Amino acid sequence: MKQSKISVFVKDLSIRVKREVNQGNFHVRTTIILSLMLTFSAMILGIFIHDRIRKFLSLPDDSFFPQLNAYSPLSPNSHLQNDLPLSSDLSSFDSPNPKIIGIRDWIAPKEIQHSMSDEEVFWRASMVPHVVEYPYNRTPKVAFMFLTKGKLPLAPLWERFFKGHEGLYSIYLHTSPDYTFEPPESSVFYKRRIPSQTVQWGRKTMTDAERRLLANALLDFSNERFILLSEACIPIFNFTTIYHYLINSNLSFLGLFDDPRYMGRGRYNKRMWPTISLSDWRKGSQWFEAHRRLAVKIVSDSRYYPVFVDNCKPPCYMDEHYLATLVHKVCPEMTSNWSITWVDWSRGGSHPSTFVRRDVSEAFLNRIRHGFNCTYNGQMSSICFLFARKFHLSTLEPLLKIAPDLLGFNV
Repeated sequence: MKQSKISVFVKDLSIRVKREVNQGNFHVRTTIILSLMLTFSAMILGIFIHDRIRKFLSLPDDSFFPQLNAYSPLSPNSHLQNDLPLSSDLSSFDSPNPKIIGIRDWIAPKEIQHSMSDEEVFWRASMVPHVVEYPYNRTPKVAFMFLTKGKLPLAPLWERFFKGHEGLYSIYLHTSPDYTFEPPESSVFYKRRIPSQTVQWGRKTMTDAERRLLANALLDFSNERFILLSEACIPIFNFTTIYHYLINSNLSFLGLFDDPRYMGRGRYNKRMWPTISLSDWRKGSQWFEAHRRLAVKIVSDSRYYPVFVDNCKPPCYMDEHYLATLVHKVCPEMTSNWSITWVDWSRGGSHPSTFVRRDVSEAFLNRIRHGFNCTYNGQMSSICFLFARKFHLSTLEPLLKIAPDLLGFNV
């Protein structure tokens, strides 16, 4: 049948050519070439369509619907369990097959050690559900992120602070990679160290550690507020006061200001332009607090961070300028523009004052607790700071004596 049609077409083409020659048309060659090309194209298209239809009809039923359990989780630690608030109920989401990852494995990892690289954990932490309602009874938690070299010297004070409030907080420790000490299983700091790297003061590694803490804390979807603390920080209110202050706040607490001095604008590098201009340049305290939306923006940043890495080196310090500039550029409306961690810079120098045993008293702590005025959720408040630093190990004993009565810690 196909050969018959082709023969008819060739015969018709021959008659057309003879007619063109008799009429003195000099474009015979062009007509022949175009006709042959159209014929060849039609044949190729017909063969292709016929072949595709034949293959489609012979496919098995599930070829276009691969099984979901064929995909493995991002992290090789697919066995991780979860530490959910007591009021959270995810029993209906348990997978009957232990080899298949369930929703528990994604929303609240209990074991925070993993083999993911920074790039991988930042990518995982940047995921944001677009469905507003959570598919379980979610109790918002506060993530306490400690940036420390090793053991927390004031750990006994923090133990009392957290006592009795399980399910309302998460703890994350970024320590020196060489630090291997593990506190007793009864401690709130037991197995709370995240995969850490070496940190140098004033270098980009300090900012890397902060972002690493944020990213790991974001893996728990119940964490709503994130506070960065040092080994020399203390709480100056009880847990209940701090929890409600943060959970109910409309804004994050991260300072950012335009410092016209050399230690402010003087650290700006013109090579940052045009991504970051001098008018964008901001300075702020390293010790910040952020709600979840802002935390996601920080770990998701891939535009401004490389500019800082290349162009902000001592005497430019990333931990004082990166977050302040980033938030000013991306979402200045999300912050109250002050830090809730009090420090004393009155003595001058590159570091704030360190307080020792003789400095600690109820009067001293009360000046920090109620000696300032600020705006909280649009109203004036005398509670402006929730934490304070820098406190030496020698302050632990007097702080433990003051804590039950003044701060209301559980004994």
